Amino acid sequence: MKELLESIRKKAMEEIAQSEDPEALRIRYLGKKGELTAVLRGMGSVPPEERPVIGALANDIREQIEAALAAKAEEKKEKELAHKLEAEALDVTIPGTACAVGRRHPLAQTENMLRDIFIGMGFSVAEGPEVEYDYYNFEALNLPKNHPARDTQDTFYITDNILLRSQTSPVQVRTMEVQKPPIRVISPGRVYRADPADATHSPIFHQVEGLVVDKGITMGDLKGILELFAKRMFGKETKIRFRPHHFPFTEPSAEVDVSCFVCGGKGCRLCKGEGWIEILGAGMVHPFVLSNCGIDPEVYSGFAFGMGIERIAMTRLGIDDMRLLYENDVRFLHQF
Repeated sequence: MKELLESIRKKAMEEIAQSEDPEALRIRYLGKKGELTAVLRGMGSVPPEERPVIGALANDIREQIEAALAAKAEEKKEKELAHKLEAEALDVTIPGTACAVGRRHPLAQTENMLRDIFIGMGFSVAEGPEVEYDYYNFEALNLPKNHPARDTQDTFYITDNILLRSQTSPVQVRTMEVQKPPIRVISPGRVYRADPADATHSPIFHQVEGLVVDKGITMGDLKGILELFAKRMFGKETKIRFRPHHFPFTEPSAEVDVSCFVCGGKGCRLCKGEGWIEILGAGMVHPFVLSNCGIDPEVYSGFAFGMGIERIAMTRLGIDDMRLLYENDVRFLHQF
């Protein structure tokens, strides 16, 4: 029996050393019908006094075969990995392919600039619904029932009392209803008007409006805020001018122009030779509007202003057709 076991050990070790398939040899020698297993099953024919010695030898041989098989399997695994690494080698010094990096839309860029400027001056951002009640869009802003702005040719009505807001001014009304002075907010967002799309008009566009209400607020405060805004948006040499105008919700009211930042006021293509560019409307909040919101106009005063984000973007970036901002032409958008 000893000779048979030694013979199995020698034969197994030689074959394992030369084999490329250690798993097949495991089955051949240690499987249920393996050569060493068959010998162990024949232990019953071994004299009782020899069984401990033969059993110890058989277990030692089994352990040696298992260890040799494990080492061979690990060797095979390392060879396969080395071959795979060699076959799939990468030259990490070759420059990679650059991924295209997106950027914000020109309108989003401009709105973010506006937000940063006014937040830096102590304003907070207020938002409101785009589907609005007639009261907030018109009546609370001193636009009576017969005002021409309520005409369906100018405003998208859903019902007689519900519409798509034509300005972000309703946000100011809602703010004044729930927040008592001092108030300092801007309200950026989408607005809707029944205008045909052309180079300077769109049925959907974007506005940012501002509101300040407190004791002792004057037109001088409004001018100072707008001058600082213009210098930060268009350059430190920019000047502004007020032209008398009429808005139902402000009194007195003004159209506000900025000096052309391209020609410095001398006249060029951008400013159409005038040296000035109209950018927004502004004025002192009408006492009726303050009263409608529960604020005593004898104690408090305020100013409001509003501008189209498209107009600011077109002026700042030299775009001459508003429709370009909505066509999503990557060739156009890549310029900004």
